[in-house]
Amino acid sequence: MARRRGSFMEFDPYVPVSERLATGRNKLAKLAKKRGRPVHAVVLSSKQIATSFWGKAWCRHIEAQGDFANRLPRGRTYVRNGSVLDLHISPGKIEAQVAGSSLYSVEITLTRLSAPRWKSIIAACAGRIGSLIALLRGEVSAEVLAVLTDPKDGLFPAPRELTLGCSCPDGARMCKHVAATLYGVASRLDSEPELFFVLRQVEKSELLTGGHAADVLSVAGAKAHGSTRTKRIAPNTVASVFGIELDEAPPLATLAKREPVPTKTALEKVARKKSAPRKASAAKAEKKVTTTKRARPKRPKVTAR
Repeated sequence: MARRRGSFMEFDPYVPVSERLATGRNKLAKLAKKRGRPVHAVVLSSKQIATSFWGKAWCRHIEAQGDFANRLPRGRTYVRNGSVLDLHISPGKIEAQVAGSSLYSVEITLTRLSAPRWKSIIAACAGRIGSLIALLRGEVSAEVLAVLTDPKDGLFPAPRELTLGCSCPDGARMCKHVAATLYGVASRLDSEPELFFVLRQVEKSELLTGGHAADVLSVAGAKAHGSTRTKRIAPNTVASVFGIELDEAPPLATLAKREPVPTKTALEKVARKKSAPRKASAAKAEKKVTTTKRARPKRPKVTAR
């Protein structure tokens, strides 16, 4: 870091990267205990920062912004040498700890994607995305990709939608620590592309359902809170939202007429009732035969005169 001393520029002594990283990790370990949150460092497997669709698209979008161009090269160097020791993405916010001459805290906030812009994107993508897996992998048509990555009306944030902050003494809007953090986001999207939609605060499933997912969830919430009004959800809507196939339900009249399945005990009672008349008939017939035999008159004895 350069500092002006009168008419001269004074520079801090050079500290090797390995030493800076070791110092930063020690400070971060103490900080992590206070925060109670695990540390997620950005570690690249190669010199290439991003390899997935969402990671590459994030890099292209950031590099296309003229306001950021002069600070981005230093940011690439920092993320490649492992200086982003911790990176956390939450709705509308990016937080990072970046090792430099000290351990610096970076915070970047994004304004929420406006409702009209989001609805326009949903309408343009309606019926063109096969599944969430295809969406997260970027395996969609060129027309859909053009809608999602449009620099003005797409999903990616414009410079005015970003608020950049760093604890370092650099007075520039984007310091090298902020630039390294933005590249760290690109790398993180390789393994967790769903975080992009978390960051932009939109529900990714609405790109498949045309915005009906929110309606389904609102109905479920109303029932959970004891609402007296009920609303039937069409089976095809449920299947499209939750990714399952539903058999068509029988009409209510059929359900009302359907008799209950008899239990084993009930079947035994029916069998006893059916067999009881047969046993009674057999006993009655046997008694009749016996009575007939006993009722036969005896022959009178004949005496000789």
